[in-house]
Amino acid sequence: MLIDSLLESIMLICFAAAWPASIHKSWTSRTRKGKSLFFLLIVFSGYMAGITRVLLRDDGGFLILSYTFNSLLVFCDLLIYYRNYRIDEGKPPLIPQSTKDFAKGYFRNRRWKKRV
Repeated sequence: MLIDSLLESIMLICFAAAWPASIHKSWTSRTRKGKSLFFLLIVFSGYMAGITRVLLRDDGGFLILSYTFNSLLVFCDLLIYYRNYRIDEGKPPLIPQSTKDFAKGYFRNRRWKKRV
């Protein structure tokens, strides 16, 4: 029972090594071309099923970390896919530039002030 959990964990670590490259490509390309929303949703559903299996069987508690980390990476890729969808369709960003400028100025000025 331990060896199959160990092998499953190694598989998940290998998958986790590939997701950052996919996320970086999605972020820098600023387009959703070459990405499949259906594929991302299937993979995300698979990781959710894996988390459920680990919780129900109550074996291989260390597997929950691998499944959770991978699902967070896929979720991040899904968010970037949505951002790239908005860019491809020519829709305005969800956060207006004026709000971004305000936040930058606010945190830049507050960072260096000494607390009393």
